[in-house]
Amino acid sequence: MSARSGTYSIVARDAGSGELGVAVGSHWFSVGSIVPWARAGVGAVAIQSIAEPAYGERLLARLAAGEGPAEALAAELDADELARFRQVACVDAGGRVAAHTGAGCMPDAGHRVGDGFCAQANLMSSPDVWPAIAGAFERSAGPFARRLTAALAAGEAAGGDVRGRQSAALLVVPADGEPWRRSVELRVEDHPDPLAELNRLLDLADAYALADRADTLAGQGRHHDAAALYREAADAAPGNLELLFWSGLGIAAGGDLAAGASRVRESITAHDGWGRLLARLDPEIAPAVESVRAALGVSRAAPGDEG
Repeated sequence: MSARSGTYSIVARDAGSGELGVAVGSHWFSVGSIVPWARAGVGAVAIQSIAEPAYGERLLARLAAGEGPAEALAAELDADELARFRQVACVDAGGRVAAHTGAGCMPDAGHRVGDGFCAQANLMSSPDVWPAIAGAFERSAGPFARRLTAALAAGEAAGGDVRGRQSAALLVVPADGEPWRRSVELRVEDHPDPLAELNRLLDLADAYALADRADTLAGQGRHHDAAALYREAADAAPGNLELLFWSGLGIAAGGDLAAGASRVRESITAHDGWGRLLARLDPEIAPAVESVRAALGVSRAAPGDEG
């Protein structure tokens, strides 16, 4: 039997995008390795209280096979002699929801089902936590991942885990695609303010997503359009040398060599490894690299000098 772990979470489907996701917070180490489960185009599951992680994979397999959430969850609970200690919620790709809070879950514990989502919590400092999570999600707008983290923040503001806070996680999968696809997958294992750290990581993930979109545009030869996204990505994550370096090369490829080289120089000044990388890069990977090397007085590494 797993140890009791007080946890609050939300499972949901975004009506606009069809994305599916789970967000969770707890005073328990690495809650993200236990509670959230999701599969693209299939569903999302949260398993908590005395958590049995196998519920996640088994419920997703049942949903993928065509069972509804209520039928799938009932079958798993019927076969579980510890069902009274479990708290489980799941949503499928159509937005159907099923949830269970066993009578053995430590108070305050409960769940609230809404349109395409369920908020659930156990071992809370107040019975207001899961209604606060649900209400915040219903009222929120904007990107799905941000709605999920806003819901967690409302649960924390309503009291959160009676023991305090330690870890948090966010998992979002697309409406369709290969089972391994992830839109967002972030975990805070141990932190004095895990929700703040989760939001910081989400900011960074958004910045890297912009850079990925810029890479796609650059691969299509749309260097001017890519340069604008590279600039936005780096500006969204000040101090991130990776994005600063690559944005510089992208901006140079977009036609502004001076601004691009300046960013590359800044990254090299902060850490000389970026200068060694600049010397090794092939123009096929970074079309403006020769121009930037010339502007900064960096020679291309000779064959055999790359190590």
